[in-house]
Amino acid sequence: MSRYQALVLGSSGAIGRAFVSHFQADPACSWVVGLSRQSELHFELENEDSMAHCAAQLKSASGPFGACQFKWIIDATGALTLEGQGPEKRLEALNAKQLLKQFEVNAVGPALLMKHFFPLLLTQEPSCYATLSARVGSIEDNHKGGWYGYRAAKAARNMLLQTAAIEAARKRPLCVFAALQPGTVQSKLSSSFVATQDAMLPDASVSKLMSVLLGLKPSGRAQFVDHAGQVIPW
Repeated sequence: MSRYQALVLGSSGAIGRAFVSHFQADPACSWVVGLSRQSELHFELENEDSMAHCAAQLKSASGPFGACQFKWIIDATGALTLEGQGPEKRLEALNAKQLLKQFEVNAVGPALLMKHFFPLLLTQEPSCYATLSARVGSIEDNHKGGWYGYRAAKAARNMLLQTAAIEAARKRPLCVFAALQPGTVQSKLSSSFVATQDAMLPDASVSKLMSVLLGLKPSGRAQFVDHAGQVIPW
């Protein structure tokens, strides 16, 4: 059995916890690390120093089977409602503070996580870096409008991943880079917008996402896919 190590960023959220549980249940996973605001070794999306500290601690650590290099890194961070403000439905509702906060949490923070945690991916072995995106982050697929800040931040997150993936693939040609649409999942993020019975359990979403990720091939670029394996236009 080929052993591997996994890292979940944003492990305190519904989907992040489900990813941790998935890896813990896999006999081939020798070590899974979950990091969040609440973890003992923790980071905050608004604080790059905390990310750098976490990455440095992991780089100097050793898992049960040797050096701390990860086959799987999942970025499950993100938020829809920030500081009590939900998504804007109309242009008149826009304000600079809320837009900047959306970008800070859903684009800038995840980009800095890539900066600090890409180096912990395996180099000459198959690996995967996946980040939670959203279908509403697709510019081509935007047919309804609204949700200005969240849409724009997720689109930016996608572009940042794509750009970083092209660079990182030169040193990690066997790595899959993916932006994931997890579906509508029962969580704090969706509870104000979707009835519980109309949303998937986090474990079901993660099971589908892992099946999709295992089927992706390295391409030297990032891939934008949903939980059913369908390609989403950027």
